[in-house]
Formats: sequence, structure tokens, C-alpha cells
Amino acid sequence: MDRRVCIIGAGPAGLMAAIHSAAGGAETTVIESGKTAGRKLLLTGAGRCNLTHDESAKDFIRSFGRGGRFLSFCVHEFGPGEVRRFFGERGLGTKVEAGGCAFPDSERAGDVRALLESEARKSGARFLWGKAVESVDHIGDGFRVHAGGGIVPAGRVVIATGGVSWPRTGSRGDGYRFAKAFGHRIVEPRACLVPLVTAGSLCGQLAGTSVGDVKIWAEADGRKSAVRGALMFTDDGIGGPAVLDLSRMLTDRLAAEGKAVVVCIDLLPAIGEAELEREILAKFAENPKRNVASILGTLVPKRLASSICGGVGCEKTVGAECGKGTRRQLIGALKGLGVSVTRTRRIGEATVTRGGVSRDEIDPKTMESTICSGLFFAGEVIDVDGPCGGYNLQACWSTGALAGKSAAAE
Repeated sequence: MDRRVCIIGAGPAGLMAAIHSAAGGAETTVIESGKTAGRKLLLTGAGRCNLTHDESAKDFIRSFGRGGRFLSFCVHEFGPGEVRRFFGERGLGTKVEAGGCAFPDSERAGDVRALLESEARKSGARFLWGKAVESVDHIGDGFRVHAGGGIVPAGRVVIATGGVSWPRTGSRGDGYRFAKAFGHRIVEPRACLVPLVTAGSLCGQLAGTSVGDVKIWAEADGRKSAVRGALMFTDDGIGGPAVLDLSRMLTDRLAAEGKAVVVCIDLLPAIGEAELEREILAKFAENPKRNVASILGTLVPKRLASSICGGVGCEKTVGAECGKGTRRQLIGALKGLGVSVTRTRRIGEATVTRGGVSRDEIDPKTMESTICSGLFFAGEVIDVDGPCGGYNLQACWSTGALAGKSAAAE
């Protein structure tokens, strides 16, 4: 067997594949179109790099929904616990924050990238920088990878080129083209973990206003999809972690139906309606001559409170004059502010790509193509996506490790 392995792409999945391929004894070459590794990795977690999510493999897999079954084997092989040990054993400890997000102790994505590249080199991998791959040919029992005007021969190839989100980091969808040339079906790429665009002027008027904890939901076919977390109003809609997670549930529906989806926002999810009404009544009693918007501004951001009062028509009302009907409208807006989502932002602004190489044509126990022997896939190029919080990076580590290990196996 030809023990030469060529890995296309030096992102998180490609680097992890290189480490496991080279450690497995294969002559490993990584081809990267950019001049450095992990350009998208440097942006993750706002530069802090949310490495993984600290939970059991079973719960982790469940969070991926439709793609969880495909990831089951590789996550059990190299899951969140193994990833934290991997980095810790090499001198980069990790810490878990509230909610389960795991970060490197240094809080620097650059340290993660440096460790991965150093470990790949120590294992014996070599890198070819600044060489865009034009095509991949399958010749006999091996491959010829055409890159930068030259040819890199290999017995096996790992495609780890990412999706099409954040194209400035080098994710241009090249892997889809290579896979399609070998007969693979490409599930249409769509924006995932992306801000949502809304109708009307409300969100634009509140642009820049953030709420640290909201519950946000939408209903479709009698089923409610709900998430909780931080939200920010933008020039054209809503963003923030909670919205990005909700976008996973809406992106296919928005694309397929082509019509708006009503989304409701509970601005005070930690308190029920009855308790909220008692609190508001108490505040009105304590401040009978104070403007209602000013009073609500102690519960939610002031701009948001003013906007809600404007919608209800009580901008100039004071606490003592706020009747039951108006009060109920205010509570309704605080516990279920409605916005009409018309579409997601463009895919180039998405954190993750939904779609890509069909999972049905990849062996989940090796990451090898079921169409072309010796061809492997890893990372975001595969049609699998998870929520915010380290899930998608973990998928890169897990699929990359398995692909590299499998490609090097005799």
C-alpha cells in the first residue's frame, strides 16, 4: 500500500488529521492555499477559541440533531474529554465556563493553532503553503493532487477544506468541487449560526442594544423551537448567541417556504408573568409620578423599554396612571415581543455552513468515501452542523482525528 497521505486544508480538521496520520506512520503532506494554518480557527470564540463543550458524548451527539448519528462513532472515539486531555497533555490546559463552554487557559486561539501545527510537524507532517489545489485525480490505486502548478502524489487523500462561511479565511467551497468530481452528492450549502433579518423598523431603531438573557422561539407545524441566551438588535434584525442557535432551526424553512416566520422573544425568561406583574405594580406604587418607560428601564435596556412603551402608546404615561389593560400589554411585550423574520443573512456571514458532502456517502467509522476508495473527508466540508458553544470545533477534532487515523492505516 502507498503510505503517502495528502491532506487538503490546514484548518482545525486538517491539522488534527495531519497529527493522527503522521503519528500513524504515514508520509503526510498538508496543502494549504493560505500562507498560514487555521485562519478561521483564530476567529472562534471571539479570538478565545471555544475548543469544545464539556458534556457526555451522548448529550453532545444529541445536540447535533439530524447529524448526531453520523458523528456518534468518532465522538465516542475522540470526544470532548479526549480533546481536553489532548491539549492538556501538550501543555495547554483548558477551563470550563458556565454553560459548558471549554476554552484554553490562555484564552488565545493563536496558542491552539501553534500547538496543532507544532504537533503535526513533530509527528512528521510537512506543509505546502500558498498552494491552491486545482483538482484531484484518481489514478489506479492512488491519487494525484494538482496544486500550485505542481503535482503531489498520494495513496490516500483527506479533504478538509471547510465550507463556504467566512470566505475571507479561505473557505471557498473547493472541497465540494473535488467531491462532486468523484461522484459525491453535495447538499445545498446554507447559512447556519447566522444573524436573522427582520421586517419593519423596530430592530433597526434598537441597533446595538443587547439583552444578556432571553428566551426566543418560533412555531412551525404545531412544534415550538426554542433557545435561550444573549441577543443583540442589529441594523436589519437580530443577532447574538441565542439568535444564531435559532437560525439552525429556521434556515431550511426560510429557504424552502420563502415566507416570513414570526419569532417571539421573552425578554425576562427568569420570571413568570404573574410575578412580573406583581413586580411592576410594586414599582408603580413606589414611583407613582415616574414615567412608565423609565420604570421599565430598570428591567430591560432603556431604549428597549422606550420602544415597548411607544408600541403600546404609553410613552408619556406615569406609573399612577397606567391602567390594567396597558399594563397587560406591556407584560405581553416583555414576555413575548414579536418580530417577523424574513431571511437569514448571507452565507458568507454565517459562523458555520449547513450542507456540503452528503453524510450518506461517507463511512462514519472511518470517514472514507463509500464511492471512491482512499478518499476521506473531515470537518465542515461534511453536511453536519451543531449549535454554538464549541460543538462545531469538536466535530472538526473528532472527524479529523478519525480521518487521519483511518487514512494512515494499512
